[in-house]
Amino acid sequence: MEFPVTSDPVHLAAYRARLPLSVTNGTAAPGGLDESAFYQCYGDGGGVASPGSDALTGYETLDAPPHCDFYTKTEVWGRRRRFRPSLYQLHANPEDDSRPPLYEETTGEKMEGGESSEKDEDEEQKEPPPEPTRFGWVQGVMIRCMLNIWGVILYLRLPWITAQAGIGLTWVIVLLSSCITGITGLSTSAIATNGKVKGGGTYFLISRSLGPELGGSIGLIFAFANAVAVSMHTVGFAETVADLMRENGAAMVDRTNDIRIIGIITVTCLLGISMAGMAWESKAQVLFFMVIMVSFVNYIVGTVIPASPQKQAKGFFSYKVDIFVANFVPNWRGKEGSFFGMFSIFFPSATGILAGANISGDLKNPTVAIPRGTLMAILWTTVSYLIITATIGSCVVRDASGLLNDTLPPSSSRDDCVGLACQYGWDFTECIKNNTCTYGISNYYQSMSMVSGFGPLITAGIFGATLSSALACLVSAPKVFQCLCRDKLYPFIGFFGKGYGKNDEPLRSYLLTYIIAVCFIIIAELNTIAPIISNFFLCSYCLINFSCFHASITNSPGWRPSFRFYSKWLSLLGALCCVVIMFLLNWWAALIAFGIVFLLLGYTLYKPPAVNWGSSVQASSYNIALNQCVGLNHVEDHVKNYRPQCLVLTGPPSSRPALVDLVTCFTKSLSLMMCGNVVTDGLSPSVVEQVSSNSHVVWLNQRRVKSFYRGVVATELRSGVNMLLQGAGLGRLKPNVLLMGFKTDWCTDTAQAAHDYIGILHDAFDLQYGVCVLRMREGLDVSHAAQSYVNPGFDGAPERISTISTPSLIQTRSTSTVSVEAEAQPCTVFQKKQGKKTIDVYWLSDDGGLTLLLPYLLTRRKRWARCKVRVFVGGDTDKREEQREEVLALIKRFRLGFHDVVVLPDIYRDPHPGNVEQFENMVGHFRLDTNPKGNSDSGLPRQQEEPGMITDQDLERNRAKSLRQIRLNEVLQEYSGEAALIVVTMPVGRTGACPSTLYLAWLDFMSRDLRPPVLLVRGNQENVLTFYCQ
Repeated sequence: MEFPVTSDPVHLAAYRARLPLSVTNGTAAPGGLDESAFYQCYGDGGGVASPGSDALTGYETLDAPPHCDFYTKTEVWGRRRRFRPSLYQLHANPEDDSRPPLYEETTGEKMEGGESSEKDEDEEQKEPPPEPTRFGWVQGVMIRCMLNIWGVILYLRLPWITAQAGIGLTWVIVLLSSCITGITGLSTSAIATNGKVKGGGTYFLISRSLGPELGGSIGLIFAFANAVAVSMHTVGFAETVADLMRENGAAMVDRTNDIRIIGIITVTCLLGISMAGMAWESKAQVLFFMVIMVSFVNYIVGTVIPASPQKQAKGFFSYKVDIFVANFVPNWRGKEGSFFGMFSIFFPSATGILAGANISGDLKNPTVAIPRGTLMAILWTTVSYLIITATIGSCVVRDASGLLNDTLPPSSSRDDCVGLACQYGWDFTECIKNNTCTYGISNYYQSMSMVSGFGPLITAGIFGATLSSALACLVSAPKVFQCLCRDKLYPFIGFFGKGYGKNDEPLRSYLLTYIIAVCFIIIAELNTIAPIISNFFLCSYCLINFSCFHASITNSPGWRPSFRFYSKWLSLLGALCCVVIMFLLNWWAALIAFGIVFLLLGYTLYKPPAVNWGSSVQASSYNIALNQCVGLNHVEDHVKNYRPQCLVLTGPPSSRPALVDLVTCFTKSLSLMMCGNVVTDGLSPSVVEQVSSNSHVVWLNQRRVKSFYRGVVATELRSGVNMLLQGAGLGRLKPNVLLMGFKTDWCTDTAQAAHDYIGILHDAFDLQYGVCVLRMREGLDVSHAAQSYVNPGFDGAPERISTISTPSLIQTRSTSTVSVEAEAQPCTVFQKKQGKKTIDVYWLSDDGGLTLLLPYLLTRRKRWARCKVRVFVGGDTDKREEQREEVLALIKRFRLGFHDVVVLPDIYRDPHPGNVEQFENMVGHFRLDTNPKGNSDSGLPRQQEEPGMITDQDLERNRAKSLRQIRLNEVLQEYSGEAALIVVTMPVGRTGACPSTLYLAWLDFMSRDLRPPVLLVRGNQENVLTFYCQ
């Protein structure tokens, strides 16, 4: 082919696909993309157009360049979202009129968005909705975290902890806490940068990483811990106010009740600020931050100012090496006087690192703000703790009386003087010996205020630190709880998930947090509240670190955090340290925390929520399953470990529930079960969607059937089943037994249909499968006629059984939560308790033991356990007892527990002539009318044209076998009319020697007119039972 020659240069840009206006600027007809314009734009052209022509050209294509809209789940106001063309649109014949769904990715959100098509165009031109307040990494994360870390412990307990543990061990406590929070900060940064983060903070990070099971439990615990932390910081503020009032003689009742009254009033005011909105709360946090920074400067200046006599009387002597040395070692006092006692009191002051992450929904760019702000906050607060510990321990002695008269006269001897203050002219011996000293860092919680240059500024700093921390916790707890409530993981909490205003403020959750905080404020003891919080925060940090480790260890391709400065082993170490410290701090509180986690975990495992977040637990399950499957390749098959792994030809599983239920009885929690569905049609998107629909798996899960589902599309039934026989399974986990329903309508169907049905059995035998065929008098198929995808080759008669009504909609666990219609759940005979009936096993031919193994597996189920198994075998009248003992001895060696063996000598008798006549009438429709005059070979071409037809030679050659099947039916009706189940060894028809219709007539006649279900079983002639131990 030669292209036309032209002198003009060809510009490929001229042939670029031009999107219709409706695709690019959002002014299309409401409701979505104009399909005709889409095809017109992206259709393939046949000729070469001139540059600038609007005609379609060979260069134009449906393929679209990469675009963010293809991957996002949300839409930008003012323009329509672009969509990626489906694979079918790219490769299908453009002349094909059957157009598939327009886009490859369709979610429930898109469908819901279609409702907007009914709106007027004027509504689309309205102004965009107001943008909610968003914060950067400094104001939104770093300042918020620093304020939450600089809480009540910094001002009111850090000097006291320094006096107890000494400067050295206090540094160890600070650094150990910072190591835990630092590792947790790294893990949080990794998780927060592995995808777009929404509101919900810590709960959102853990639940989307580890899944709803652990995420939900830790979300509740973390929200509760933050609510209790509100009370801790509020009590610290109330303590300071109460002490100031008492110093000025303005007590209301007593100190404890004063703290309660002030605390409740304070938390009520903070609630008002929080409910006013995030903008007001953020402005208040900035003000508190400035106050704290001024108080820090004031404190540092105070340490270098020479001490006045009043301050010396309270134990402050400026920087002294002797004081530093004396305070460097511990001096434990009281019941909290231990390393872990001090650690439990201090650790809550380091737990504010998630304050920024907890408002992730209010950040401009959470993936940048959370790592940067959190780690910077940890660094600066750690430095500040170390500096304050060193300075306060270098300036103030542990004990002082505060009395100006306790100076040491120059003439008196210092031998009787006790304490380091003796070297500086002060004698605090009396209060030290009597333990009545009220000042010094061991006794006076306001030591930082006393040391500072201007005491009221430290008081303002205390107010700022306590109120800012309380405010941060008061905001964090409702935000986390709101996200948890909206996910609907637990019942009765959805009421608190409602949001109000442009910032979606959780006002109801605010009120709940307020009530919890008030309850703990009533305790009014800071040293009691702090250890309660420590275990809950440590539990949260443990799971955050474990989330990072677990996501890393699963090697999931979806784990791609942009924050690279983390280590999975460091995260694991952090998680283990958190667990160890929890038990060292308070073992019973640790048990309570983990007990709550496991209790909530058990609930979500028992009643899984309808969510799918692509968690690391899912990735881990895949890894474990994959490794175990690969590991099975190194395990050789052994008859002792034989399990019937069943491929069940159900069509859509809901169409043959009895077949599904029977197979479940001997495969559940034991072996592989796979439901196979063959759709006989051409490949098209609708057919592929039909055969691979998730509704089949949903139906199996709803019925609590542990089974896989596999559907294939084929031109005919037999070839589709052959695909399943050869391709189903994975490694050693592949089927070895084929189960199918009996074709009850074969007499009225064509000979080709019967030939295809029997051909499936022969294919299974060729592939070394065992074969089972189930027949029930009422049939198996309960599908409606409208369901054209049900293969008529499996079973032709409808099953008349009662159905149980179920809810019309169920939620599937898919990437987007989609409502799928739930089909009615039928109740079959195999779901009922069988009582003291019998399972009659006709072991007429030895197939390797499968005929005996399946009834044994049934009796292991509770509903079949009371059934008595009777084994029937053929024999001679003269040797009946001898043969019975022989078979019984063999069964005993197999340890099956069957004790009832019946020898049937009359099975070899001739059948009743009337039954023989019925059999001949049954096969008469499929007999060839051979030419009696001539050619003996005249039947052969016709038989080739009509496979499965029966000749007179076929009938004569197989007459003995035919009579045996007729007689067997008479025996079954005589002995097993009231059995719960009849299991019969299935005869095998030779390929080429026994026509398909004759073979099918055998199976039909031997199992006809029987009330109990009949299971025809034929193993692959290899042992599935053994009486050896190796």
